[in-house]
Amino acid sequence: MQADDVWEGESLLYLLRERLGLPGSKNACEQGECGSCTVYLDGLPVCACLVAAGQARGRSVGTVEGLASGDALHPVQEAFVEAGAVQCGFCTPGLLVTAHDLLTRRGQAGQDPLSDPEIREALAGNLCRCTGYEKILEAVRLAAGRMAQAPESAQAPESAQAEGAQ
Repeated sequence: MQADDVWEGESLLYLLRERLGLPGSKNACEQGECGSCTVYLDGLPVCACLVAAGQARGRSVGTVEGLASGDALHPVQEAFVEAGAVQCGFCTPGLLVTAHDLLTRRGQAGQDPLSDPEIREALAGNLCRCTGYEKILEAVRLAAGRMAQAPESAQAPESAQAEGAQ
């Protein structure tokens, strides 16, 4: 994709979904309130609906698609499936990225096991209309155990330069 194809004022979410064919991040509230569009921007989770495509020029963007390695799901993705934390799936991509971020940060810090209040606080920006969040909490706890045993390379999401925004 050429730089001329991208209007710098369009959202990063629109660029990812409509121009780059990465539909994982969902378009829900368009106000940064629901977390369904959460992606990594230079290693930090952001709501892609609030980031202008021009702001992503030359920066590293990681989406939920980058968590998996080929056909192998990431431990966070496996845990969500196993725990039954995936309902309609609309909020799932944002929850996966946010949970991955929490567990990656916590793993690097080598702290005590996660508490439910800590998980709830980390996921507070992600809204799910289908569940009472118990399965999601279970999935994050399960993923924490798996990531603690996984090699470092399995923890980092693949990211791509936002070439479409250049």
